[in-house]
Amino acid sequence: MDRIAITGGARLNGAIPISGAKNSAIKLMAASLLTEQPLRLTNMPRLADTRFLGELLRGLGVSVTEQDGADGTETVLHAAEITSTFAPYDLVRQMRASFNVLGPLLARTGHARVSLPGGCTIGARPVDLHLQALSALGAVIELEEGYVSAQAPKGLRGAEITFPFVSVGATEHALLAAVLAQGVTVLHNAAREPEIGDLAHCLNAMGARVEGIDTPTLTITGVGSLSGADWSVIPDRIEAGTYATAAAMTGGDVTLTKMRPALLTALTAKLREAGVTVDETPDGLRIRRDGGRLQPVDVTTEVYPGFATDLQAQFMALMTLAEGESVISETIFENRFMHVPELMRLGADITVHGGEARVRGVEALHGAEVMATDLRASVSLVIAGLAAEGETTIGRVYHLDRGFERLEEKLGACGAEVRRLKGYEDGH
Repeated sequence: MDRIAITGGARLNGAIPISGAKNSAIKLMAASLLTEQPLRLTNMPRLADTRFLGELLRGLGVSVTEQDGADGTETVLHAAEITSTFAPYDLVRQMRASFNVLGPLLARTGHARVSLPGGCTIGARPVDLHLQALSALGAVIELEEGYVSAQAPKGLRGAEITFPFVSVGATEHALLAAVLAQGVTVLHNAAREPEIGDLAHCLNAMGARVEGIDTPTLTITGVGSLSGADWSVIPDRIEAGTYATAAAMTGGDVTLTKMRPALLTALTAKLREAGVTVDETPDGLRIRRDGGRLQPVDVTTEVYPGFATDLQAQFMALMTLAEGESVISETIFENRFMHVPELMRLGADITVHGGEARVRGVEALHGAEVMATDLRASVSLVIAGLAAEGETTIGRVYHLDRGFERLEEKLGACGAEVRRLKGYEDGH
């Protein structure tokens, strides 16, 4: 099992290109099941999660070709024929989002059997809303031995669906199923994340009729079939926010390229509040901090366009060196403070009560052995390690590989001392 070793203290200076968004790419890959024509996705990140889903799609009959084209990294998915509608536990458990193949399989073939995704380290994250939405669209659903068996032999039909709370996964899943349903589907209280907008725009490029994109009400008029399309994956706002926070942590000067500043306004407002200089550039952001302690900033995670829960751990790492106390409130997921004990091993002063963490800034962090507990928590330890005195070693970095492409290379190009230690035993 690999580890990452970081020698802290280097200021980050340079440019970091932002990859395509993981949370968009995996849903766009699932959309390939909806058409018998090829779907060409450019600006594709090369991640463990996209590899997992590619393996699952191949098992369903999809041809998945990864290549470097004129537009950079691309993946061509061609589901000319669905040869299986069964998604086994061994594949689905590796990545929760692969559960979202259920809706497209059901919409195209009228039946599917997909494993429930199982537990999650950052909370229960049940799929009840997904199944309720599919039932509203006319699917007959049975749960048996950890699997969802769904039938819609006469096809799905449009419905009015009101989500009791905002759910990114359920919104995406209902959208993927409704585009081939008969009639009109209206999704009320829909999530507005940019990745959902990216999926909806791609579906429209394939011939779907989705209106109300980026609003809480999506209206989908079903069509008989979809065609193929060429689509460029939206830049990854979480990756961009992570590197912005890393630049602020080290007191560096980093330009983030190939990104959209509008996707990060909640974070950049907080960075400015902390005393970090943030300027827009023609294709991204420039992040600078010249000396002086960071100022403490309170943060509450919210659904988009609020402060992203996927940036909470990174911002907490930043606040460990602030001059005073910050309060970080997590409202999206339970159990999303598992990085706290690991940050404390580096010398952070943090107290957790329920969904609230009080972070009292310290003068310095000190390198130590720590363990990644989930994708976003693991990169918060990288950020802390970049600023810590001495060496920090992070175990279980397979979490990092799920969502960050060429992390060591991108940080190393800006002067960080980061290296991967291959094949170490996990001592935790």
